This record gives sequence, C-alpha cells and structure tokens, in this order.
Amino acid sequence: MHRRTPPSDPRPLTGEPLAIDLLNTRWIGSDGPHDLLDSDEGLLVWLTGSPVAAALDGLSVTVGPGTREPLLRVRDALAALVRDPGHPAARRALNEVLSHGALRRTLTASGPRSSPEAEPDAWLLAWAAAEDYLRLLEERPDRIRKCASPACVLHFYDTSRNGTRRWCSMAGCGNRAKASRHHARQRAAGPQAGKTGG
Repeated sequence: MHRRTPPSDPRPLTGEPLAIDLLNTRWIGSDGPHDLLDSDEGLLVWLTGSPVAAALDGLSVTVGPGTREPLLRVRDALAALVRDPGHPAARRALNEVLSHGALRRTLTASGPRSSPEAEPDAWLLAWAAAEDYLRLLEERPDRIRKCASPACVLHFYDTSRNGTRRWCSMAGCGNRAKASRHHARQRAAGPQAGKTGG
C-alpha cells in the first residue's frame, strides 16, 4: 500500500530543540491562531519533522489521541514554565510526564547507546520533550526565550554567540518591529522630515 506523504510543515518557525519545537506547534498567522496538533494530519506533520525524528532515533510512534493527549499535557506545562519557571502546578505536571519514561542504557557493538522508553508507549514523545526541556535548563536556561513581539507566541533557544537574539525570526517579527520603529520616527519627525529648504 502506498503511504501518503504528509503535507509540508506550515509553521513560521521550525527546527528548534524538541521541547521548544513542541511549544511552537501553536502560532499566530495573518489569519489568526493555529494549532498543528488539532488534527491527525497536523500531528503527522509534526511527527515527521527533524527534531522529532532525532528524538525518536528510529523508534515509531502511532498517530492518534493516545499520542496527542500526553503531548498536549507536556506542551501546556512547558508553556507555563517558560512564563514562570517556578510555577508549582506546571512543575508537577512536567514531573508526572517524566514519570512515564526513562533512558535505557546499553552497550552495543558500536559503543554505548541511550534509548528512550515509556510506559505506555504513547507517552514516549511527550516524555522525550519533557526530558529535552530539562537538558536545555541544564545547559543555558537563560537562552530559552519567547519572541519579543507582543503579538507573537513563538519561542526559541538562543544559540547566537552573544546571546542577544530577540525575535523568532528577523524575516518575520524582527522586520515588522524594525518597520514599526521606522514609521514611528517618521511620524515623530512630522511632515517636513526629509525636506530641505529651497
């Protein structure tokens, strides 16, 4: 049977670490809010993305409510923790997700290997996203950021050398902020701005 290729990912920002990429399954487009995990087709799009493929490392996940529900739980917990790292209910929710899985360590012919395991299997990806968030917290918690645009709900992990990234993308929110500042300066300068005496 021919397997249908999932449509391309419609999100404006992809390729972030798994935990951040999960947060970014919600975004606001020119036509309003979107949620990639609202449908099986959207879930399939997300499951075939590179952060998910890297986290699963060859393991398979079934598309459906059994997979979606744990992902929505961990996404809500992550969103609350990014807003308020001390949020007690979100911390409990994340720990509950983490209780469903672990890393299995084995020695293979090519060397040590770590494989995520979850019980039940449907929790595997949610567990991997929660575990990835812990990894980011251990590395550089200050680099987990929300886009500086008040109208944007996207997040990113700042990997810039000097750690001063502010926008989900310069092509999108960064350019809009730059244009807005330019128009504000033009309005403040008044109608005579740029004119010279004759």
